[in-house]
Amino acid sequence: MAGDLLLGREVSVHYGQMYAESAGHEFQGGMAASFQGQVNGLCGAAVPGFVFLLTGTHTGRVGVAVELHRREPVLDDRWEDVVEVSFGLDGDGLTLTEWGGGGSYPLAVPGGAYRVRYCARGMTAGRRGGVPEKGHPPWDHYLLQLWPAPPAPDRVVRESTAAAAYWHRWARSLPPPPTPEQIAERERREAEARRRREADLRAAADRRRWGDRVPNDRLRRVGGNVWGMERVDMDLVFALAEADERTLRAVARWAAESAYAAAGLTDRPWVAPALAALRDGRPLPPPFDDPLTVWRHLDGAALTTVRAYDGTHPRVSQQHAALPALFGAVEPDPLQAALDALFAAVVTHGEGFPGLLAEVRRAFPQLTAGGG
Repeated sequence: MAGDLLLGREVSVHYGQMYAESAGHEFQGGMAASFQGQVNGLCGAAVPGFVFLLTGTHTGRVGVAVELHRREPVLDDRWEDVVEVSFGLDGDGLTLTEWGGGGSYPLAVPGGAYRVRYCARGMTAGRRGGVPEKGHPPWDHYLLQLWPAPPAPDRVVRESTAAAAYWHRWARSLPPPPTPEQIAERERREAEARRRREADLRAAADRRRWGDRVPNDRLRRVGGNVWGMERVDMDLVFALAEADERTLRAVARWAAESAYAAAGLTDRPWVAPALAALRDGRPLPPPFDDPLTVWRHLDGAALTTVRAYDGTHPRVSQQHAALPALFGAVEPDPLQAALDALFAAVVTHGEGFPGLLAEVRRAFPQLTAGGG
């Protein structure tokens, strides 16, 4: 019974190669891997989802036909060299692809397990003929036939040319493919090497960030303005990381109130209820329930400025710097709340921030360099 003709055309080849690829299995250059463990060297199917096809013509055009059959087709005597392999197609669709990302030709092949027969005619002429001139027919022709079949070893059905014999000898000279145990061991070693590299990178990053100190997991995980606080007082950051939740919440409240007092905002009618809510542990009332609109309350207000804490700006608005302290102080993570509120207070105090940090240590003597 004749099969369905999926492709019949001339295809460009380079290095005597073309490929049949299923989705997600593009060729990565492993020619030998495609033939390891096989007895034939013309049609390599050792790499899942990929078929490596060799031709007699090194560079030029070859004739190619692809057929899909319901059962094994009768072998045509016109083909000089014939091999068979098994091939599994994960999903629907196969693509015949030229070397180096050249042309590609979709083939309507349903997913499943297939036997693939690769038939060649004219490999000797293709090997000797060189690049066919324009208008000259291809030297060699190939037929790829597929039909549903369970997996079976590859085989050489017919061998007639020296070119095919050369590639069969080459394939048989390859080392056997790795066993599942060898693959698992290789993957284990690669994973262990990756873990060591990642650990070395983390250790190097830790040394750059924290010097010889070892941060606890709590400090490693915290986000917010921890980087800003590390730049101004690393000892205090480590002390806060060891403090209990009650102390951290108290520091956050203290820092927010310090920032708002320095900015002269404490008694503003739209601010006082929010500070009271912070002290009582209640949600922040309007306008602090909307961080995007609260800034409008500073429009047209009298502003005071300080030189930036790091000297980068001559004038920083204390009122704008203080506002984030309240939002920081109510963060769910107590450590982040303390760090964010403190950093907002540092920015609000500007270059006078050392006095602020000395004051927080007096207010909370448990915050020592060694922990709380």
